[in-house]
Amino acid sequence: MKVAVGIAGASRQDLDFVLEAERLGVDSVWIAETWGYDALTPLAFLAARTKRVKLGTGIVQLGSRSPALLAMSAMSMQALSGGRFLLGMGTSGPQVMEGWHGVRFDRPVTATRETIEIIRMVTSGERLAHNGRVYPLPLPDTVGRALRSSAEPTSVSIYIASMGVKNLELTGELADGWLGNCFMPETADAFLVPLKAGAARAGRSLSELDHVIPVAVEFTDDEENAARRHAQGYAFTIGAMGTPSQNFYVEAFTRQGFGEEVRAVQEAWLEGRREDAAELVPIELGRRTNLLGTPDMILERLQMLRSCGVGTVQAKLAGPTDERLTTLATLLDLCKQVEG
Repeated sequence: MKVAVGIAGASRQDLDFVLEAERLGVDSVWIAETWGYDALTPLAFLAARTKRVKLGTGIVQLGSRSPALLAMSAMSMQALSGGRFLLGMGTSGPQVMEGWHGVRFDRPVTATRETIEIIRMVTSGERLAHNGRVYPLPLPDTVGRALRSSAEPTSVSIYIASMGVKNLELTGELADGWLGNCFMPETADAFLVPLKAGAARAGRSLSELDHVIPVAVEFTDDEENAARRHAQGYAFTIGAMGTPSQNFYVEAFTRQGFGEEVRAVQEAWLEGRREDAAELVPIELGRRTNLLGTPDMILERLQMLRSCGVGTVQAKLAGPTDERLTTLATLLDLCKQVEG
């Protein structure tokens, strides 16, 4: 079982942390982008400072770049890193895409499929002619030409952050890996069934898909307090990361049996009752989506994740660098125990 780390990406502390994490044996580092720093620039910096660790975007937002530009960036990162780049991407949501990027949040599943198709055409050295609904290339009725990349062809592993059923099926069908937010091993079939259906459509096994599950990691004797704190943190995600009618986190938790509870959280948040919203989040959401408690408790959770096919845990660590490294070292040891 592999261990990855997720970092914010632009502070000196985070970048120094990655160097030590690589020395400890971490498999990959992932950098997200929301509406602060971008994901690719810090990874390019790390490509020059590291030697072995894989470098992943977790995630770049589809629509913020054209598919061809995303392919160009991925090829640049592969060249700079010596083949260590992992392209993690996702649709984000309407508030970010339409409010920050000025891009219509329209047909996200189709846009994801076509982006993957275009990236693979470009990176393999094919001439870019794509008869898409979202991305028809060259644009019809224009002087645009079907071009071939002048860069050397290369292979790029594509990871999709997906939670909706249709996008999960697409991930199983086309992606090399899955970035699985809101994943709880107790209700794993809410994700694994559509992933498996998509994989079967492509004539492959679900085991061919790298499952990367982001988790907060906290070693503590007071697991209940930690679980409550992490549950309360979901109030923003449930209440603000979407619209009343379209929130992928609400839908994912609903499929896992928490529909009534998360709707109450969302309603309280939208009414401006932020503290009430935080208190309404079920503690099980904080407990089941993270690794919290004593080493023995976390080892048990890791074994549950591994039994669901999870190959990589992406650790989200808090605190000073030394504290994060201590937690990381213990987690690495526990993952070795899982594998015997």
